Amino acid sequence: MVVIYLVISVLLIIFLTSKLKVHPFVVLLLVAILYGIVSGMPLNQIITSVNTGFGNTLGGIGMIIILGVIIGAFLENSGGAYALAEKVLKFTGKKKIPFAMGIIGWFVSIPVFADSGFMLLAPLNKSLSKKAGISLSGTAIALALGLTASHTLVPPTPGPIAAAHYLNADLGLVMLFGIPISLAALAISFVFIQKYVAKTYIDPNPEISEEELNERLKSKPSALKSVIPIFVPIILIVIKSLLTSVFGYKTEGYDTFPIFIKILLFLGEPFMALLIGGFLSLTLPKKLNTNMFSTDGWIGKALVAASSILLITGAGGIFGQVLRDSGIAVTLGETLSNVNISIWLPFLLAAAIKTAQGSSTVALVTTASILAPMMATLGFETELQKAMVVIAIGAGSAVVSHANDSFFWVVTQLSGMDVKMGYRFHTLGTAVLGTSSAILLFLTYLILT
Repeated sequence: MVVIYLVISVLLIIFLTSKLKVHPFVVLLLVAILYGIVSGMPLNQIITSVNTGFGNTLGGIGMIIILGVIIGAFLENSGGAYALAEKVLKFTGKKKIPFAMGIIGWFVSIPVFADSGFMLLAPLNKSLSKKAGISLSGTAIALALGLTASHTLVPPTPGPIAAAHYLNADLGLVMLFGIPISLAALAISFVFIQKYVAKTYIDPNPEISEEELNERLKSKPSALKSVIPIFVPIILIVIKSLLTSVFGYKTEGYDTFPIFIKILLFLGEPFMALLIGGFLSLTLPKKLNTNMFSTDGWIGKALVAASSILLITGAGGIFGQVLRDSGIAVTLGETLSNVNISIWLPFLLAAAIKTAQGSSTVALVTTASILAPMMATLGFETELQKAMVVIAIGAGSAVVSHANDSFFWVVTQLSGMDVKMGYRFHTLGTAVLGTSSAILLFLTYLILT
């Protein structure tokens, strides 16, 4: 019944937001509470889940969203994003921009969480699309799927690393399979984007006229200067990721670390990295003035835009937390783990858990912990098979991103998509990406085992 309730909840979200035009924050909050009640959760647990889901989500990515929007405001208004767009366009041409954004997203999301990566790259994506005169829909989904592909399939992203740890899989083999399969699945996803998503036009920046754009381009900073606020935060986050995942500088023994390691870990926290990016973005205008920081200026308008994204993303966190606390992931795990269908089992199990509760990382960790004691029974005993199971779980953890996933709301809200459009493009896109990965893995599994 909990699965039926989930399907009804999703349909209700689409109907209320798309047809009745009710604000997504209100819809997500009410549907989450309603789901908690009908699924039999204790009433006090529903309140706890609502508070925890909202607090944890905004605690995790709230400041990242705010700082990302501020960086974006300075990049756009100074003309810096358009300077970068001109440079990229020279290399790619108009037709290859979605491909370029997908590949950039793939690289960025290996060390950087998808939400942070999308926030950092959204201004460049919008500017590229505007400059080339193409729809934002195709480039935004290409970026989102590129971020998702490496986030779910390529270590040292935390989810695949955790799954490999639980299953005692060789990390080198996981990367050996994860890199080519994620890139091949992303290539298949580009066909979906070109043939379906890009056909729907979304204006990359409807607020700015052609005259205003030309005015900004007159005083734009150089492309090199413009790239610094984007890539300095990415480099800092990458350094922290390497220190923790490769060199073993984790929380344990923090007091014994050298001072420069502590500083790098501090600066590599996404919040601190983007704060530095925010300060660096102040160098982009030819001359700073107080109007830029006023309520009606660049920062004021950016914060107004961020407030809606924050509320909706937080409400998505509420929906996901209520689903997690209702025990739907455990129910699905117990049901599917009794079915032995070779390499498809870890994929379907992870896909069910991801769809049910929203987090790819939770789906990876939960599925791996369920399968760990059953690996020998299921016939996954060799190092090759263990690594393939991790990839199968990663592929499943991409299927599908929808209303209970904070990344769904980051993508749709920053790309001008309504909920119905988000399900048609982003949700369906993650289904194509994850399923393509699973099919490619299955073919590899047949050949090698």
